[in-house]
Amino acid sequence: MNSKMKEMIKFVLTGGVCFLIEYAALVILKEWLHLPVVAATPIAFLISVVFNYLLCVKWVFEGAKEGSRAAQLGFVITSVMGLFLNWLIMWALTALLGEDTLLFTLLGIEVKVYMLNKVIATALVMVWNYFTKRYVLRRGESK
Repeated sequence: MNSKMKEMIKFVLTGGVCFLIEYAALVILKEWLHLPVVAATPIAFLISVVFNYLLCVKWVFEGAKEGSRAAQLGFVITSVMGLFLNWLIMWALTALLGEDTLLFTLLGIEVKVYMLNKVIATALVMVWNYFTKRYVLRRGESK
């Protein structure tokens, strides 16, 4: 398997872990702390970004310019843009589909519309994240 394919697999696995962190944070903020989804979304996203950064520079993009100020700044800028995209998609889906409508109950767990909205928003933002983070962390390399 070539290095780019390994990198993409690591990125997807990292994204999955960070998604679970973000999703759990969103549900806790919404269900336990009773924050509206529009307020809880950026908080949950920022929590996951910290884990994403650490995993990206240490594992996904091995040998990336983790110490470079430009790479760090680029990662922050693309993360802020990803945060905005995530929030915008969540806002639009919430406006269109709602927030607290119960979709179904599975093993005693209520699955609400905002939970489905989060899955959709994450899938769309994941594509953005891969290409922008790869660019800023690998800029100037010959790989």
